Amino acid sequence: MRNIRNWIATTVILLFMSATTQAETKNDIPGIGPVGKPVKLFTDFKFTEGPAFDLKGNLYFTDIPDNKIYKVNSKGKLSVFLEPSNHCNGLMLDGEHGLLACEMDGRLVSINLKNKKVTPLTSEYQGKRYNAPNDLVIDRSGGIYFTDPHFRSPEPLPQKVVAVYYRSVDGKVTRLADDLKAPNGVILSPDEKTLYVIPSMQKEMWAYPVTSPGKIGKGRVFCTLKQEPGYKEPGRGGDGLTVDTKGNLYITTGLGLQVYSPEGKLLGIISVPEKPANVTFGGKDNASLFITARKSLYRIDTKAKGHRFPGKSS
Repeated sequence: MRNIRNWIATTVILLFMSATTQAETKNDIPGIGPVGKPVKLFTDFKFTEGPAFDLKGNLYFTDIPDNKIYKVNSKGKLSVFLEPSNHCNGLMLDGEHGLLACEMDGRLVSINLKNKKVTPLTSEYQGKRYNAPNDLVIDRSGGIYFTDPHFRSPEPLPQKVVAVYYRSVDGKVTRLADDLKAPNGVILSPDEKTLYVIPSMQKEMWAYPVTSPGKIGKGRVFCTLKQEPGYKEPGRGGDGLTVDTKGNLYITTGLGLQVYSPEGKLLGIISVPEKPANVTFGGKDNASLFITARKSLYRIDTKAKGHRFPGKSS
């Protein structure tokens, strides 16, 4: 009897240890975290997107259906920064005084943070308006990579294709890729030698070598996203993303934030209470993830620190 009890006790301990190890593997990514549970900062929006954090501690994000850009100041106060926003989606800070924005109504613009003046950067390609600019990233030269899928676009598509573009600092726009399904999130590696494009209607995420600003080589599958149970081919893709100082990517998906190394290895998944749409680093030491997730805005603290893009456009 004593041997049986010892066996049962040993089995329970081993199962507990196994469960704990699995839980730690699932919830805690070495060197990344998260540190603590997600914190819901604000809620009751319609569909949040495009978080961007400035050097003064202010966070900007969009509510696409409500046609607004919101601001959370360094003291945590929420206010409407711009209304109407022409259904802005992705945002990124451009130097100290500018906010770059993808208007889904067809333009890439710069918004002055002091007087809120909106300056169009590009509104058409080869004489036709864009479909619905979605997300963007600025490089060190001041050039801007941006995606133009079909979400909120007029039908038929004004550009006939969905694509990735580059606006150089002198204003010239080049179409870089038009062979992906719904190119959505876009970002550069910290050394700006790789451009990542996150399609929303396929599970394969793509990477392109950057040979010089605005010029890319042949793309390759960077990673294949882990899918939700019961998925159907071609699978669900990602949405927005951010990158840390070590080049790890944080991709918003139906399962949460899927974190990948620069080599395309899945490091783990950070759970979010609502399905996330986009994410950026910010806060103290740039070590908190600010996540726009459907009707809410969340913060998750991490051990990792976000990469800051220093580029400034004109």
